[in-house]
Amino acid sequence: MDIKIETIMMELVVNGGNARSCAMQAIAAAREGKPDLARQLMQEADESIEKAHEFQTGILQAEASGEHLDMSLIMVHAQDHLMNAMTVRDLAKEFVKLYQTEQSAAVIE
Repeated sequence: MDIKIETIMMELVVNGGNARSCAMQAIAAAREGKPDLARQLMQEADESIEKAHEFQTGILQAEASGEHLDMSLIMVHAQDHLMNAMTVRDLAKEFVKLYQTEQSAAVIE
């Protein structure tokens, strides 16, 4: 593997954290009636998840090809961080849709 495991761990944490932050900001934007900003933030969350996933895929491919990778508590934490970000992102998508539906209904009434 060309990239050091420490670099991969940091990419997972940084991109996972960025994705989670953007997703939470998207919920706030949707709640405040700013759907365009919410969509932009969700796009940024998706891009950060994609970047992290590329690094994660590199680890999986290396392991599958027989390369031994030392796993540490930090790596477990990095993976956990990414999975948490993915969960928050998925929930944020639903919250954004819900706020948009509620705001559309309020306009009609």
